[in-house]
Amino acid sequence: MRTKTLLLTAALSVAGIATSMAQVYSVNAVGYVNKQIPVGYTLIANPFNVADAKVSTLLASVPLGSAVFTFANGNFVGNFLDEFGSGWTNPNATLDLGAGFFLNNVGAAFTLTFVGEVAQGTLVNALPAGYSLKSSKVPQQATVADLGLVAGLGDSIYKFANGNFVGYFNDEFGSGWSSSAAVDAVKGPVIDVAESFFYNNAANTATWSRNFTVN
Repeated sequence: MRTKTLLLTAALSVAGIATSMAQVYSVNAVGYVNKQIPVGYTLIANPFNVADAKVSTLLASVPLGSAVFTFANGNFVGNFLDEFGSGWTNPNATLDLGAGFFLNNVGAAFTLTFVGEVAQGTLVNALPAGYSLKSSKVPQQATVADLGLVAGLGDSIYKFANGNFVGYFNDEFGSGWSSSAAVDAVKGPVIDVAESFFYNNAANTATWSRNFTVN
């Protein structure tokens, strides 16, 4: 799944937009991301501002029979691509910047390309109490702290890889982040470009706001 990173503009290089899991190409603030999609379930996200965020547009290249699961108000919502070519259950459902979704790929591994504009300015990603499915509004690989997420004590993050969840826990007494996987105790886990994750805002104090520009 690992592919080499290519950055084509100095602007994005200075901004630090890079990833070891996806190829990021950009001219000024417009670009595209190539995300490697394995067979089975993957937690991913649309990393750009786009004119048309409908599932039928953003996921036009996924294999027939695949499915998308978004998460809202504590429940999953399934959207299924008919295996005989009749389209999506809800083709107008949107995959918005800052959110995330499960993609169940029933075909062979493939490359999913996202195209759009890099979001700039003051970027606020609301974190409701309890569990939500989130992603960075900036296409950058970095720790959650460097991406602007201020975690509350006792909060947790759950990433998904190789068919399993991996939990990251921000100690309720202030000792920092811990996990069975490698993690920066101060800045938390690294989030890849176009990756989403579950956030448990247990203390209901977490915030996610970032001022960002490519210049």
